[in-house]
Amino acid sequence: MAKVALVTGAGQGIGKAIAERLAKDGFSVVVVARHMDALQKVVEGIKANGGEAFAVTADVAKRDEVFAAVDQAVEHYGDFNVMVNNAGVAPTTPIDTVTPEDLQKVYSINVGGTIWGVQAAHAAFKKLGHPGKIINATSQAGVVGNPNLTVYSSSKFAIRGITQVTARELAEEGTTVNAYAPGIVKTPMMMDIAHQVGKNAGKSDEWGMQTFAKDIALKRLSEPEDVANAVAFLAGPDSDYITGQTLEVDGGMQFH
Repeated sequence: MAKVALVTGAGQGIGKAIAERLAKDGFSVVVVARHMDALQKVVEGIKANGGEAFAVTADVAKRDEVFAAVDQAVEHYGDFNVMVNNAGVAPTTPIDTVTPEDLQKVYSINVGGTIWGVQAAHAAFKKLGHPGKIINATSQAGVVGNPNLTVYSSSKFAIRGITQVTARELAEEGTTVNAYAPGIVKTPMMMDIAHQVGKNAGKSDEWGMQTFAKDIALKRLSEPEDVANAVAFLAGPDSDYITGQTLEVDGGMQFH
């Protein structure tokens, strides 16, 4: 029987690319986001390429909805093996502009969504009586601070912490918890950040993008597929002896 993976934030960008790649690798993929129309297009694309996928809507900030999505995955496919907590938001927040609303919104989605995803996956693995793999989205901005991103960057630092803590907690059951840290990826979310940073400086979108991209050793922006390739490694058997780690997929913006 095919292994089952669930990907949050799968309607566009990195999440969509991850879902497509895991389907290509033979997973039955449950795609989760808030909007069914975007998800249906992803499912149709995967099925057109010979893969298997199923769409479920959920707001990851809501614990009950995350648990319900995982329950639907188990119900639909009869098993559950890999949780990819990919959903996230990234407003541009120079320090003097941060509001309580910004903090509440970003933390409830990025940090809350990751914690609920880990909880829901762990509950499913226990019920099914086997370990699994949990894979969380942090960011290059969650490994080193990025200017103008106080709220986003700190939320992604938190996700690295959650990854390390839960990797220790779940290790004795054989479940691994890792994270991936994308760099500057050509997605709608990144284009929006570049636009805001450019606008705040009275410059162009391209200028905004270059403020981030200038440090990439490989001298090209990331495609969503570059990130999906790394997640496929973390989802597959070749990463069985890796846990608690953050895999940086940033074209060499920083080295550790």
